[in-house]
Amino acid sequence: MTDSIMSKAATMEIPINSNGDTGTLPEDDSLEQAAKLQWSLDEKVGSSRGTRDLQQVMVSGPNLNETSIVSGGYGGAAEGIIPTSSIKGPAVRYNAEFNKRIPVKGLGSNMHHSSSSSSMMAEEATRGVAVEKLETVKKWGLNTYKCTKQMISERFGRGSRTVDLELEAQIEVLRDTKRKYENVLRLARALTNHFYNMVQTQHALGDTFADLSQKSPELRDEFGYNAETQKLLCKNGETLLGAINFFVSSINTLVNKTMEDTLMTIKMYENARLEFDAYRSDLEELSLGPRDAVAMARIDAAQQQYQVQKDKYERLRSDVIIKLKFLEENKVKVMHKQLLLFHNAISAYFAGNQEQLEQTLKQFNIKLRPPGADKPSWLEEQ
Repeated sequence: MTDSIMSKAATMEIPINSNGDTGTLPEDDSLEQAAKLQWSLDEKVGSSRGTRDLQQVMVSGPNLNETSIVSGGYGGAAEGIIPTSSIKGPAVRYNAEFNKRIPVKGLGSNMHHSSSSSSMMAEEATRGVAVEKLETVKKWGLNTYKCTKQMISERFGRGSRTVDLELEAQIEVLRDTKRKYENVLRLARALTNHFYNMVQTQHALGDTFADLSQKSPELRDEFGYNAETQKLLCKNGETLLGAINFFVSSINTLVNKTMEDTLMTIKMYENARLEFDAYRSDLEELSLGPRDAVAMARIDAAQQQYQVQKDKYERLRSDVIIKLKFLEENKVKVMHKQLLLFHNAISAYFAGNQEQLEQTLKQFNIKLRPPGADKPSWLEEQ
């Protein structure tokens, strides 16, 4: 009978409270009788052994994740048993000896691993950018050193330089032409300013003569003739100013834009020539040295750099030759038109030929601005 009762007690589920102790079901008397019988048997075996076994059960008892919560009494429906593994919440491990819950490491370690990986990737990217900048500075420093060495050698007559006599002669002619055209531009601007002041003076003088002709009846005719003459001169002067301003604008474009663009290309060509000679001298020095494995590797690297600089030098040299050719053609075309305009306008003005002066402006498609057009409109200022 004892065995049957024990087997029945073994098949029962023992609820466990939050402290890990076994509880009793007051509504089930058979469970209480089985517990009393178990207690009497443990006393016969020995109280010390029973206590030690109970502690072992408490310490290494069932995991809370594997236990079940019984919603009803013994013998109820199977649907009343809810496995605790289905309850969502923070993962913990229960320590029955110290009566506390210990959090289980899992999700936090994964998050820490991902954050450390992202920080390592960011650090590697920053390190790569720093290395790239360091390499750029290193190449720039080496190139500057070689070019400075070549420049000093050329100035002291100890180094050789690549010379293109025909091209350098054309470059020198262009620089001299630019200086002379700048002088023409400066004088034309001075003429414009002086002539503008003269026209303004003639305009004021004509207004004064006209006012005096109204206030002096005895000299009305004389003041009137002079007033009309000054107004006519003022009108022709404004027409001539339009022609001179167009001349100045065209010369300014030719000197400060077209010629300056060609000179910028020439400056790039001269820098490329200096770099080419610097790497050429470096290659020649290495070629005169020993021929071991390390020296041959340096010679190969110097040969590659020399070829790169040579290609750059040849390309810019070709660009300079083409630009000089087109600049010469453009200069002749522009100056032919502008000099003809300047001559016809000046001749017509001082000859007093108003019709010819106006015809000259029409010939060159020059439109005079009205007197109040110097100040931009409110729409243009926006």
